[in-house]
Amino acid sequence: MGEYLAKLNAEQREAVETLDGPLLVLAGAGTGKTRVLTTRFAHLLLSGKASPGQVLAVTFTNKAAREMRERVGAILGRPVEGLWLGTFHALAARMLRRHAPLVGLTANFSILDTDDQLRLLKQVMEAARIDTKRFAPPALMAILQRWKDRGLPPDRIGPADASDFADGAARDLYAAYQARLRALNAADFGDLLMLATELLRTQPEVLAEYHRVFRYILVDEYQDTNLVQYMWLRLLAQAHRNICCVGDDDQSIYSWRGAEVENILRFERDFPGAKIVRLEANYRSTAPILAAASGLIAHNEGRLGKTLRPGRNDAAGEKVAVIGLWDSDEEARMVGERIEALRRDGHPLAEMAILVRAGFQTRAFEERLITLAIPYRVVGGLRFYERAEIRDAIAYLRIVVQPADDLAFERIVNLPRRGVGEVALRAMHEHARGHGVPLSQAAAALAANGALKGRPRETMRVLAGQFDQWRAMLESQGHVATAATILEDSGYMAMWQEDKSPEAPGRIENLKEMIRALADFETLGGFLEHVALVMENEENAAGDRVNLMTLHGAKGLEFDTVFLPGWEEGVFPNQRALDESGTRALEEERRLAYVGLTRARRRAIVSHAANRRIYANWQSSIPSRFIEELPEDQVEQAGSASLARDRRLAAPAFTAFPVAARRPRLIEAWEKPARPARADAITVGTRVFHQKFGPGTVTAVEDDKLDIAFDKAGSKRVLDRFVEKA
Repeated sequence: MGEYLAKLNAEQREAVETLDGPLLVLAGAGTGKTRVLTTRFAHLLLSGKASPGQVLAVTFTNKAAREMRERVGAILGRPVEGLWLGTFHALAARMLRRHAPLVGLTANFSILDTDDQLRLLKQVMEAARIDTKRFAPPALMAILQRWKDRGLPPDRIGPADASDFADGAARDLYAAYQARLRALNAADFGDLLMLATELLRTQPEVLAEYHRVFRYILVDEYQDTNLVQYMWLRLLAQAHRNICCVGDDDQSIYSWRGAEVENILRFERDFPGAKIVRLEANYRSTAPILAAASGLIAHNEGRLGKTLRPGRNDAAGEKVAVIGLWDSDEEARMVGERIEALRRDGHPLAEMAILVRAGFQTRAFEERLITLAIPYRVVGGLRFYERAEIRDAIAYLRIVVQPADDLAFERIVNLPRRGVGEVALRAMHEHARGHGVPLSQAAAALAANGALKGRPRETMRVLAGQFDQWRAMLESQGHVATAATILEDSGYMAMWQEDKSPEAPGRIENLKEMIRALADFETLGGFLEHVALVMENEENAAGDRVNLMTLHGAKGLEFDTVFLPGWEEGVFPNQRALDESGTRALEEERRLAYVGLTRARRRAIVSHAANRRIYANWQSSIPSRFIEELPEDQVEQAGSASLARDRRLAAPAFTAFPVAARRPRLIEAWEKPARPARADAITVGTRVFHQKFGPGTVTAVEDDKLDIAFDKAGSKRVLDRFVEKA
């Protein structure tokens, strides 16, 4: 017993040895949360307080459950059997199968996946004569999931919880959907915890049985629990009150998934006499990073409070760098330059990460890394141009440029839905083959001669006319305005604006970012050629690669060097948090910034740009309020549009824009300030290298445009950001 306890610091040991009564372990980032949880589990068994089947241990992921099982077994020196250890959903399903008849199911009930849920919801909506084109089933699914996250079956939806979806029909649709589930002897994931909680709430003998079984309860990541998970745990903990919750209120960043930070904040009220142990010794990051993160999060009012301190003797390090840059292009260039410099110094790429607030921000960094031939992986998501909404939008653009692109036409002919089924599509294929014409031309011909009937005839007639208009617009108004018009007039943007799923806002931002990307190219054809080149460059994500991900996806990870770009008002914190009344959303954004900083072991680089492009225009930006909240003595501020030869920023400290100027000012495209010169100035005669065209010699320079005589590809005009000195 002494051996495994001796590996703990004083705070960790107190958390492990406080076995009886309610205990909240506030575990700051990098303070050994997992070690405390697993050691406490093993200590319960080794001290004789409980047998394996008398401990309920709850995690959020299967990976965390496996890790806990392995670590407990390692301490005990043998595999542990008979454990109630798993995720909330897995444990709730185990309970329900034991008592299925009490909730109207049999023990072999099915658990529906998302696709099955949507299909069943659509059937229920159609049976109720609800227009599923006007009211999207995914939107209804999101509403039902919110109700289930709060433990609300249909008969307990009151006026305060009601929805105006489908003219107020959501509650009745919910009841019909639940009835269909029972008829199918099925449950969805939201049902598992809601039904398990209802079982414990309404069946006293079942609750008493579990009170006899579970003498101790351990909960991981308590700050991420939603209301129904909270109620389930409280019911199970009523008898013995031996519940230990481990979590960090400063890392509660999943409210959009239903998580309630209030669950951890009110722990002492829920369990009078509860003990709180704070784990504040961080074994991950340097002292300046910890001090900066602690100073930032101290501005939140809704927190229990703790201050991270270094737990290692070698925690000295460089201050957090805060870098102000001219524009978002220069920001991507700075990050790429620093990654190159670190790699030359022997820094593994896998120990570097670029953490962005939203998925659309990855594009600029992906393209810069590709230009520099730096391998990277997008963690927890697809590369920018691989995302479904971007591929859909690009398919529209491909047909405008190349009407014979049948693959692109097939992709978008029914996106958004135009009533084109298999029969109509087969007729188009037959006409195209018989007359030797592209599918888009076949569709227009069939709509004109009446061979298509009903809705497909009208929608194909409209679509054919739109393609003609867009091609004419491309000639007269340019590719940026045309692409934006295509997304609007086709109904594709509206399709996502009407989608109420949690992913829809991110998809809309990605589409806007694609429009921004178009402004970097002189023609639509040039953009499409670039995208094809990017897609060709996809490689296996194994090996030494820079990590690119969102801040939400980075929770639980750590890296030696972390880049945190886009710290500007309206980007981070995002505009929705700024527009929302009260401080709840803003405080969650600040917690997200805290999570980002505490991912870094040795080096954290925060950056913000003075200008960002919105469509073809430039918008002035002001630094995020989070930058002002970082302790001055832990930050090294710098700012320059150009990088010195040694790859370090050499200009004097960046002067922040006045924070009072909250509303951004639009700068017309033709008023765009001149771009700062590249650090490695490219002049006539410079030998350069382009990833597709190979080596060449610069013959003319105009601002950021270069005329280059390539050795094999001939003369071409390209932007300077896509070449490197040979």
